[in-house]
Formats: sequence, structure tokens, C-alpha cells
Amino acid sequence: MAVLQSLHNVPAPAKLNLFLHITGRRPDGYHLLQSVFMLIDWWDILHFDLLPGATLQRHDLSICLPEDDLCMRAARQLQHLSGTAHGARISVEKRIPAQAGMGGGSSDAATTLLALNRLWGLNWPLSRLLPLGLKLGADVPFFLRGRNAWVQGVGEELHPLSLPAARFAVLKPDQGLDTALIFKDEDLVRDSSPATIADFAARPYVFGRNDLQAVARRLCPQVEQSLDWFSRQGWQPRMTGSGSAVFARISSDTALSDPPAGWQMQLCSNLEIHPLAGWVSCDV
Repeated sequence: MAVLQSLHNVPAPAKLNLFLHITGRRPDGYHLLQSVFMLIDWWDILHFDLLPGATLQRHDLSICLPEDDLCMRAARQLQHLSGTAHGARISVEKRIPAQAGMGGGSSDAATTLLALNRLWGLNWPLSRLLPLGLKLGADVPFFLRGRNAWVQGVGEELHPLSLPAARFAVLKPDQGLDTALIFKDEDLVRDSSPATIADFAARPYVFGRNDLQAVARRLCPQVEQSLDWFSRQGWQPRMTGSGSAVFARISSDTALSDPPAGWQMQLCSNLEIHPLAGWVSCDV
């Protein structure tokens, strides 16, 4: 594969957890979970420009990101492991809110790996990118694989799923949530009964619950307010992941009231496949 000069307007989509059950805890402290991760059409936009030598830069086009964010860590590790002589400028237009439970940072890291693999002409197959992605974060392999998935273990076991097309309203309040605080909480339910893919498939958009939600409502009052906002309008809301964003499946002609000032609301459709799924050979 030839070395390219630039790749612009590269998407990094968000995900929703349709449910999230905690089924146990390993001796090392990691929680065992079951979930379904679903891609949606709310995304960050990244731009990649080739730079000479080993120079790696990041340019923030919207909000200021941490200096050592996941996309920069992804770029450095891919550069190091591949031995490439190339560098890159990574420009990030951040649209997915942070601490929302929507995987924005992990998605940016996956898009960075896919894009630099292409920009630098490395031509690594998926099997070489997946271990690097897992080192960066448990959600990164999901975005690299690019398919909606049944997820279990500590997030490393992925089984592709087909989901019916649907529309969702996603509401992100001002406050975010620290994942570590939720998982350390003594009141967190950690003994949900294991479910099967067949259980979920029988009623995909109403199955299960988010076991983190009860703790999150106590730690972050705006989660409670978000759930109430949806419920007052007749929808069945649920928190996604371990962040403060709340979502509900809606009909195509839904009219929603305005959310509180300063909160972000997005009407989204689910995606059947990641828009960059064809950027890497799938040998796993």
C-alpha cells in the first residue's frame, strides 16, 4: 500500500450500550460483564496529514483534549511497533461528549489506528491491530472490528450481531461520570444472572437493564433528571455504559421538548457497520 499525504474527514462513531449486566468479579478486581454495543451516527471527525520524520502532533479543532489522549497514545504505539519513519498531524473535531459512556475516546483511538495504518502504507491486517487496541482500552477492539456486538468477559469477548434499524434520542447532561467511582462503589450490583444472545434477540430494545444506573443516579443527580425528562414524555430511558448520557428508542415522528439549557441532545440512527470497516483486511 502506498504512503498517502493526507486523509481528511475521517469519522469515529459513538456507541450505545443497549444493556449492561455485571455478572461477577475476577480475583484481579476486573468486573465481568455482558452487554450489547451498538454503533450510532454521532461521531467525532479526524483529519490526518503526513509529517516527515517521527513527528507526531495533535491539533484540537473544537475543545482542548488532554495532551496524552488515546489517539496520541495509539499513534505513538503504532509508530513504535511498526518501525515506520513517518509522522503525522492529527486534527480532532470533538463532537461526542466526554464521560458520557459512549466510547468517544476509544473510537478516536480505533480510527487513529485504522487511518495511520492506511496513511503510512503499513497494510497491517486486523489481527495485528487488535492486540494494540486492547492495550489502549477495552472498548477499542469493538470499534476496530466495526460491527455491532454481544460483549462479555471484561469486554474482550465480541460476537457480531445484526440489529433492527431504529432511531434514538441521546441526552448528555452537563455533569460527567468517573467510571472508576462507579465500579468501586459498594452498592454496585455484581451478581446478575448470565444471559444468552437468544434472550436478547427475543426483545432487543427492551431487554435487560444497566446495572450501573442505580449507583450513577446517586453519584450524579443529572442522570436522575435525564431519566425523568424522558419518562415524562412517555419514553423508556436507560443510561449507556458508565457515563452520564441517557438514551431512549423513539419513533420516526417523535417530537421531544427542549432539554435543559447547556445539555446536549442528539437524534441518532444505529449503524449496521462502522464507516471504516473496509479500511483493514479482516483476517480474524
